[in-house]
Amino acid sequence: MRSTLKFAVPLAAAALALGACGTTGGDSAAPAASGGATAAAACDLKIGMFGALTGPNANLGIYIRNGVNLALDDYNKANPDCKVALAEYDSQGDPTQAPALAKTAIDDKKVVGIVGPAFSGESKAANPAFAEAGLVHITPSATNPALAENGWKTFFRVLGNDATQGPAAAKYIKDTVKATKVFAIDDASEYGKGLADIVRTDLGSTVIGNDTIQQKQTDFGASVTKVTASGADAVFFGGYSPEAAPLIKQLRDAGWKGTFVVADGVKDQSYIDNAQAAAEATIITCPCVPADVAPDFQAAYKAKFNEDPNTYSGEGYDSAKILLDGIKAGSTRETMVDFVKAYDQPGVTKQLKFDDKGEVAEVKVFAYKVEGGKIVSAGEIK
Repeated sequence: MRSTLKFAVPLAAAALALGACGTTGGDSAAPAASGGATAAAACDLKIGMFGALTGPNANLGIYIRNGVNLALDDYNKANPDCKVALAEYDSQGDPTQAPALAKTAIDDKKVVGIVGPAFSGESKAANPAFAEAGLVHITPSATNPALAENGWKTFFRVLGNDATQGPAAAKYIKDTVKATKVFAIDDASEYGKGLADIVRTDLGSTVIGNDTIQQKQTDFGASVTKVTASGADAVFFGGYSPEAAPLIKQLRDAGWKGTFVVADGVKDQSYIDNAQAAAEATIITCPCVPADVAPDFQAAYKAKFNEDPNTYSGEGYDSAKILLDGIKAGSTRETMVDFVKAYDQPGVTKQLKFDDKGEVAEVKVFAYKVEGGKIVSAGEIK
């Protein structure tokens, strides 16, 4: 998606093309950890998917899981005698559930790698256990920059973090929205507050007011009063769609006419469904790319799920494909970390290569806009 892949195959063979060309191509693979030799792949292994599959933020987890399942389908079709299964760890996006789920994954010795955790808060809670156990975890969506600063050798991230998304959002607010008075609100989460603080810093004196709400809050009357009294011509909200929808609806009901700017945690159709007309013209930033940038991936995804790839579906596919390539190359749980560290192959979203902190080398941030009840691309933020 970040770099368009042109698969030289008929569309009917899109799934096979993704399996063969999406990252490593055919039987080739990045070097296995054991001296660069490709070992025989063990069979009856699993990869895990760790994130919200139920609860208020389930859609984001489901979009990721769809990408993971597509990667597994491709792999298992190409390797029918040595299939890999998916183990699901439904966190509901709740950090308090993450340590126990991490232990469950660690205790299953057939699990050789994790796609996730999906959210920053649950990542902070689960990743120390993964690091201690030597279980690789590749997040397709957790964007808090601090996650890469803990020395976890098993941590990898296939998208840009909020140290890139935050400045991009601030730039868009300043240069494209041309706001001169910004009110910043966060939801006190690892993700939302971290991102909003970066936007606040980058916008400096343009931020004329701040507020904090709580997840699962539904009445935003106090915040609405502060925003309308401030004269703000834009609001930046760091948080997720379950709170963003009633917040913007209550702002519009109070007569506020400024620009509402949010980030990837709100890039979900449920935001529009819940906010209805109030969602119109919302600006959404995301280190994820438009679905149509990788047309063959888009076609294969739509054939399986009867919809276009959504937020982080491609990143979910890429994360799973790295682990599956490692399994094919003979990597075990113990050696997978070295395989991923050495990985340097094209994915459906970008070139997949990591620095020594586990951050992906290629990063882009895009803007989206709600138009006509749909989230549409507004182009890369440069």
